[in-house]
Amino acid sequence: MSWWGKFIGGSVGFFFGGPLGAILGTAVGHGFDKAKTVGNGGGHFGYGDNERVQMAFFTATFSVMGHLAKADGRVSDEEIAAVRKIMAHMQLTGEQQQTAINLFDEGKRPDFPLDDILEQFRRECHRRSTLTRMFLEILLGTAMADGEIHDSELRMLYYVCERVGYPRAQFERIVRMMQAGQKAGGSTGFGQAYGGAGDNTRLKDAYGVLGLPEEAPDDDVKKAYRSLMTQYHPDKLVSKGLPDEMMQFATEKTRDIKAAYELIRESRRLH
Repeated sequence: MSWWGKFIGGSVGFFFGGPLGAILGTAVGHGFDKAKTVGNGGGHFGYGDNERVQMAFFTATFSVMGHLAKADGRVSDEEIAAVRKIMAHMQLTGEQQQTAINLFDEGKRPDFPLDDILEQFRRECHRRSTLTRMFLEILLGTAMADGEIHDSELRMLYYVCERVGYPRAQFERIVRMMQAGQKAGGSTGFGQAYGGAGDNTRLKDAYGVLGLPEEAPDDDVKKAYRSLMTQYHPDKLVSKGLPDEMMQFATEKTRDIKAAYELIRESRRLH
């Protein structure tokens, strides 16, 4: 985690202020934010620094995840397991894992500054819609960890979309796609869960993963596949500020999309 070493060393942390800097400093250790962060995260800081964006993504993801998990009144065992799965995917060191857990716990606090956190996250991402989408998908995956999305969680996710500037209609499409994937039993839903290509239920879910109706023309199927593969290409996401350790999520998404497309392709005999 390239930004982590610089944060601890101070070369990035010194310029990373605002609510994200403060809550990350608290998660690392009381007083760290006072020693290493300045400013208020306002627009005078330079955007486009990937290490800043990676830091913002990491901090916002785990803290808002904690806030979302508490939305229905309690944090379930499944949600805790989902957080630990994310940390395992990221292959965090012991110190990084503890920071992620501390951020999650900060998010559960009744005085968690959700609006301020989301506002700074939106500014730091600076119109990187693919990065915002990945942020929302990780949160959605946590909400879906117990097999359903509670109304309180869905309301909060809609609110998060509004605050970070992500269109509600597009988010609702993501919800449908991830639900279709989850039904098929893969990583975010799909992947290696596929069995025979003649299974009508799996084929229907495959269309759902691509966000298409079953009657979609062949050209639309190919276009949707290429578009999704481009959006979730790990190298592209990392270049936009996704922490290297979260590349596994992008890899799993591309695997799921490929599996869905292959099932549709075989059923239609596409070339």
